[in-house]
Amino acid sequence: MRLSILDQAPIAGNETAREALMNCVKLAQAGEDLGYTRYWIAEHHDLPGLACSAPEVVLGYIGAKTNTIRIGPGAVLLPHYKPYKVAEVYNTLATLFPSRVDIGIGRAPGGSAEAANALSENFLQQVWKMPELIRDLLLFLENDYKSGNDHAKLSASPLPEVQPVPWLLGTGSKSAILAAENGLSYAFGQFMSEKDGHEITKQYRDSFKPRKKGDSPEVILTVSVFCAETSEKAEEIALSSMIWSLSRGKGSGIKGLPSIEEAKNYTLSAEDKQELARLKEKLIIGNPEQVKENLLGLKRAYQADEMMIVTITYSLADKIKSYKLLAEALKS
Repeated sequence: MRLSILDQAPIAGNETAREALMNCVKLAQAGEDLGYTRYWIAEHHDLPGLACSAPEVVLGYIGAKTNTIRIGPGAVLLPHYKPYKVAEVYNTLATLFPSRVDIGIGRAPGGSAEAANALSENFLQQVWKMPELIRDLLLFLENDYKSGNDHAKLSASPLPEVQPVPWLLGTGSKSAILAAENGLSYAFGQFMSEKDGHEITKQYRDSFKPRKKGDSPEVILTVSVFCAETSEKAEEIALSSMIWSLSRGKGSGIKGLPSIEEAKNYTLSAEDKQELARLKEKLIIGNPEQVKENLLGLKRAYQADEMMIVTITYSLADKIKSYKLLAEALKS
């Protein structure tokens, strides 16, 4: 089974943003050593506790600090940007790191309404134009874009020998159909979707239209996993992430990812306990055998070609250990 990493550059309560970004590098290096296929970093804006507002900058640094693992944004939020500039950025990365660059494409705002307005004008109108934005981006990446009435050719230089591989990311039917219509590979965010992912990925496969000869549908399933030597330890390291999510949802202002001890001491109301139980339903938590069984079951159910793992822990050591145990379990 192919495994990959999705990182959100979380800032623990005892860390600076710089330390969190250096942890991204260490995670990518560990993933490369463990045989993970790709390292993607999310794009979020104005979200306290996350340091991933500029994935294209972080990816340049990570690419220089690794050798073989594929790198990409998970995802570049296209409604905020002009497709031409996005193509220039990722063509540059693909020129620097040949045959290693993906470009995940998304359409979420990635933060507050105020952040969306500060990033771009008319965000909602741009979301409606998403099919057009994707078509333009693909034409720029393929160096096949005709611009203006005179059809002058416009190149998103530098032009790499191997272009970035585009993926469309999503959590619902609209994104799945859009990916299929454009012959794109599709990454389904199971960890953040409340919808029937089985039906959505089936829609994608059934509707897929090859962009060029030999193309076939390809699905990454993104899941949230916490793996440790024992199920009890896995529950502990997952608690920090769950309490942090709960706190952010309530706007209670925990600064950074709480430690395990802080998470254990967090005062929970009856409503909080219900919300934690709901959050936990989307997580895979356990020892290596338990996690392996869960992931293999999901892979079969979704007919996924690859599993992308997001793991948010207070301790970098716990995070890397989780990825290590998972990789070893699935190799056995």
